Amino acid sequence: MSKVREEKFSSANEILPLVYEELRKLAAQKMSREAPGQTLQATALVHEAWLRLGGDEEAKWQNRAHFFAAAAEAMRRILIDNARRKKALRHGGEFERVDLEGLDLAANMDNDQVLALHEALDRLANQDTAKAELVKLRFFAGLTIEQAAEVLGLSTPTAKRHWAYARAWLYREIQKG
Repeated sequence: MSKVREEKFSSANEILPLVYEELRKLAAQKMSREAPGQTLQATALVHEAWLRLGGDEEAKWQNRAHFFAAAAEAMRRILIDNARRKKALRHGGEFERVDLEGLDLAANMDNDQVLALHEALDRLANQDTAKAELVKLRFFAGLTIEQAAEVLGLSTPTAKRHWAYARAWLYREIQKG
């Protein structure tokens, strides 16, 4: 992860040039795990997240962890909104697009799975915010366990324990639903 100053930022314009390339790489990594036929590109995901974070308005970021947590949440919401939009009946949500050229049998998450994860993640956040934030950083922002631990101010072993617990908890919740 690039070293971003730990001081307070007076505006979003100060932090974006420092983290833009890293955010774009994380978005590209996340988008590579999306189902074939995905219309949202990594750069567009970063730009949309930037706009949702306030764009050029005078948002106050306390530090790098604060910014990355907000960026992960913004990317998560964009992907959830995109999944909901695609699933909507008026957009042909009852049909599944299949790209026969790039058919991958190791299936990525489909829209129903993303929505189920979103709902379970909201329930986890009600019980344990720290573990839910770790999942958002890992799954939606594409951070490694070490990077997410650093952003959250956790030790790597603690982050690994939280990650193992959160995965098991979310799996159980999704299976119930």
